[in-house]
Amino acid sequence: MVDGYLRRVFVVMGFIALVAAATAGVWRYGYVQALDQLARQGRSDLALASDRLTGQLQRYRELAVLVADHPQVGAVLTGEDVAAAEALLLEIADKTAAEDIRLTDATGFVLARAHPELAEFDMAPLVRRAAQGALGWGNGTTTDGGRVFAYAAPVFDGQSQVKGAVVVTADLATIELDWVGSNPAVFFTNAGEQVFITNRSETVLWTRPEDAPGLKPADGPALPFDSYRVGRHEVWQMGWGPYLPKKALHLVRLLPVIGMKGEALVDVAPARRLATLQAAALAALCLAFGAMLFLATERRRTLAQANAQLEARVAERTAALLDTNTQLRREAIEREEAQTALKRAQEDLMRAGKLSALGQMSAGLSHELNQPLMAIQTFAENAVAFLERDTPARASDNLSRISDMARRMGRIIKNLRAFSRQESEPAVRVDLIEVLNSAVELTLPHLRHGGITLDFTPPDAPVWVSGGEVRLGQVFVNLISNAVDAMAGQDTRVLRIDIAGETVTVADTGPGIAMPAQMFDPFYSTKEVGASEGMGLGLSISYSIIQSFGGKISGHNGPEGAEFVVELNGWADEAAA
Repeated sequence: MVDGYLRRVFVVMGFIALVAAATAGVWRYGYVQALDQLARQGRSDLALASDRLTGQLQRYRELAVLVADHPQVGAVLTGEDVAAAEALLLEIADKTAAEDIRLTDATGFVLARAHPELAEFDMAPLVRRAAQGALGWGNGTTTDGGRVFAYAAPVFDGQSQVKGAVVVTADLATIELDWVGSNPAVFFTNAGEQVFITNRSETVLWTRPEDAPGLKPADGPALPFDSYRVGRHEVWQMGWGPYLPKKALHLVRLLPVIGMKGEALVDVAPARRLATLQAAALAALCLAFGAMLFLATERRRTLAQANAQLEARVAERTAALLDTNTQLRREAIEREEAQTALKRAQEDLMRAGKLSALGQMSAGLSHELNQPLMAIQTFAENAVAFLERDTPARASDNLSRISDMARRMGRIIKNLRAFSRQESEPAVRVDLIEVLNSAVELTLPHLRHGGITLDFTPPDAPVWVSGGEVRLGQVFVNLISNAVDAMAGQDTRVLRIDIAGETVTVADTGPGIAMPAQMFDPFYSTKEVGASEGMGLGLSISYSIIQSFGGKISGHNGPEGAEFVVELNGWADEAAA
């Protein structure tokens, strides 16, 4: 009797130990899988935050380059009125939200600045690089403890010699205000591994301790810290306040464009809960199976007791299944919310691609508008002179030319305004020929600058397709701009645009497509790392736009270079009913 009782106890204890080992293994496996899913989402969030910061800082780089070409800046370097230049710098800084704009000579001596009362920072390395004819950039702290990011653009004279530099600084604390408290916790460290930009103020200027955990740097906060690895993931243990997780998955993304490293901390609590739920389900199943075996062996004692125990187990299992079903519904809701957020992010990427294209075209369009303005001024002065000489016929001829120039400027501005406006309505009837003409006119300065020969003869009759005028324009501007960039350095530079019904072919004489299977993937680009032409989003955005209209876009290598084919759906009269 005693031996049988001990044997049953040993069997039960062994079975429980086996279930515990299996549960621990399942928990470990489920935890690692959940961390993989968190890492994918976290890397996506970190990429979006990194691109957002890079885009916000890049506009100050463009500002430095544009200000360096201003005539008033060159006038100060030749010894003319400094007060007028400082007023100009102040006006530009106020309109662009730049913290300060400085004009220095080639040695770094400040000749004019927008805000003389602001604290100083070490800009000598940036100016030295600008003095070599390159763009200087970097981050640092001011004498009053502020954090800034600066760009230094060289100022050239008529002989292409560097005479000075324009230094534009951005207040990083102001940039942080737009995304403080957003999830997940993101921070960007400089070359010294110090947190320089973050959406959690608790971590500003914190440096990760290497030798002694909790060691306080000279100019950063002392925070408790420890870390360990789970598979290929690094998990941080922290106690940094209610707005940061106690245990977080640590993710890293290098940002060579701004010389920083983006890092994200993703709360691992959901992964632990999911792993615990999976392990508990397995344990419940195993224990239920063991209990049924145990009840089968004990059935001979009393059938009534066995039935009672079985009903209790069934009730327990039913409750567990109800809990699991509730958790699955909650996860389904969370995934729908994630899909909605992803859709919004895709729309933001489309707007970012349009803004990037506008930025690339801005210099050429400014030149296109400047020429008619100069011509209008000249014709107006001539008309006044002819009127004074009592030659109204000549004056009328000059006034007619002024009218032609004004119409030309109006057409350019109309196309630019149409391209830049937002468009969210569904597909409508659009004249494909008019969209192509507008796209060609917008990119014409870029074509001229690149020395491109355009082979494009649009038909006289309109071609009606189903789409959106603004979004279709964005697609063809992206394709034309990519073709111009691809043909840089080629001996033969010809861009050919053919129209066959609702199908448009854009072909160039460039080097072709290196990896056709990946060309529509986000962030895929053949340009150099850190180049200002783009981030590899243009073709991905174009692919999404054409698909939203029910069309197709494809690319391949033709006999002379790359060829992209856009197939759209024709607009049927019954579609309007």
